[in-house]
Amino acid sequence: MAKHKYTTSMNGAKAVGRDLPISIKTSVEVCRFIKGKNVILAKNMLRDVIALKRAVPYRRYVLDIGHRKGMATGRFPKKTSKEILGVLESAETNAQFKGMNGSRLFVAHIAAHKASSPMRGGRKRGQSAKKAHVEIILQEREENARKNETRSGERK
Repeated sequence: MAKHKYTTSMNGAKAVGRDLPISIKTSVEVCRFIKGKNVILAKNMLRDVIALKRAVPYRRYVLDIGHRKGMATGRFPKKTSKEILGVLESAETNAQFKGMNGSRLFVAHIAAHKASSPMRGGRKRGQSAKKAHVEIILQEREENARKNETRSGERK
């Protein structure tokens, strides 16, 4: 298998889900939902989506999607959330192997890309299967550096 080329050159703990059996459109929305969040919070958010407690807000692919309480359009993409949760847990394991602090990890980069769509067999013959690639990069959040920057900015 060829080495995966990431869409960014960030350093950190990486994980890739290749040829996942999920829709590219729902995976884009779920990726936007958890990008920039703390890993523990992101995992809890995805578990809430799987348990139908929290809806994922849809911003781009919103045609004929109903509104949800407390937000505009949204859905509960259970299958996509399960697959992305597995890739996120894999990235977290890679971070622990690298010696990174698990409580300070956040999702620095997450992207969904269209994978090849082979033809289905059997009764669904002639239809293309939905597949997507998902790549995740986790980094440690530097809390002390951020606090020092805001304090030095206030003095000026």
